[in-house]
Amino acid sequence: MGLSVAGSVVAICLCFGVTYGSEVARYDNYRVYEVIPTSSSQLKLLNDLKQSSDSLIFLESGTNVGAKFNIVVAPHKLADFTEALHNEGIRARLLETNMQKSIDEEKQRMVAKRARGAFDFNNYYELEDIHAWLDKLANQYDQVELLEGGHSYENRSIKGVKVSYKSGNPGVFIEGGIHAREWISPATVAYILNELLTSTDPKVRNIAENYDWYMFPSVNPDGYVYTHKKDRLWRKTRTPYSGGCFGADPNRNWDFHWAEQGTSSRCQSETYGGPYAFSEVETKTLSEFVASLKGKIQAYISFHSYSQLLLFPYGHTHEHTPNHNDLDEIAKATVTSLAKRYGTKYKYGNIYDAIYPASGASVDWAYGTLDVKIAYTYELRPGSGSWNGFVLPPKQIVPTGEETLDSLVTLLEESQKRGYYENCKDC
Repeated sequence: MGLSVAGSVVAICLCFGVTYGSEVARYDNYRVYEVIPTSSSQLKLLNDLKQSSDSLIFLESGTNVGAKFNIVVAPHKLADFTEALHNEGIRARLLETNMQKSIDEEKQRMVAKRARGAFDFNNYYELEDIHAWLDKLANQYDQVELLEGGHSYENRSIKGVKVSYKSGNPGVFIEGGIHAREWISPATVAYILNELLTSTDPKVRNIAENYDWYMFPSVNPDGYVYTHKKDRLWRKTRTPYSGGCFGADPNRNWDFHWAEQGTSSRCQSETYGGPYAFSEVETKTLSEFVASLKGKIQAYISFHSYSQLLLFPYGHTHEHTPNHNDLDEIAKATVTSLAKRYGTKYKYGNIYDAIYPASGASVDWAYGTLDVKIAYTYELRPGSGSWNGFVLPPKQIVPTGEETLDSLVTLLEESQKRGYYENCKDC
């Protein structure tokens, strides 16, 4: 679909990441709709719109008839969008009339918190604040070692820490923020890290002291900074490509069955897998760091949002992994544990079947290339019925962290029962 003249500047800014001086992408009067296709022709229309329109942002995308789509619609595209749905007999439910309102409220809270100078878990923080906090932990705790897992296109550090109380522990690698707009992900990684150092709960102390932890809150630092400075809903990296296009999806860019399923070859797409595997310096350098830990890490956990899912390999095929039954049983116990504190319900399953086909993901790469057989992706709060999943109110950071840590204890206990950490040769 073409762009109207009145909306062209906004649409280009949103799709291509172009900035003009100090301009910031805004979503004033952008509406959010929930759409559920009831036929294959309706599903095709929605997928066509996703690929062709630069003025629609698909916050949540289904792949099957009956699956839910949450779609942000630019004001100038509203008439075309609603007419297209009407002509195909698709019913849409209006969830929000002004996306910018939630973003403004979030920003106001962050400014007030930053003025007070505290780092806690009642708000979201910018990259420099997170990195400064990691530096502080390394100075404060003997068990904490600063790590650089790689760097970004704009030469920002992929900064993390190792937490180790003794030698010989199996290792757990935790990655957050690979999709820039999913702010609850870095916040949850930071919360868990803090608890590993400060909690007095016996179960938390057990996993803290009997595993080595490699913790990276934000592995897409350029994208994360961009969400704070320019466009709150940015997802990808910031690598410039031809035609004024920026970024690839860093969770479709890993060199394991790259570009086979659930990825786009269009640079403008939010699921653009890049021109080739590991084209993004972020995934390339981070993968080299993770590969250097081969034999030292026995579990790989990636935090995303949203939809309340616990996923495991594979994403490129419906065929199951050799230890599918174990991964499935561990996931069932894990989501049961997660629900106990606040009643938060998760679904679980292999990526291909439980959410949608998606190849080139970090978790699949860790499983398939490094032989890390305990590999999971969390899709954190909120559930799939929410429209503002990427602008989750900060009051939910602590509850999300608490229930996720509860579940992580169970995940490690259940995988330990099944002998996954007995052959820790290089630990």
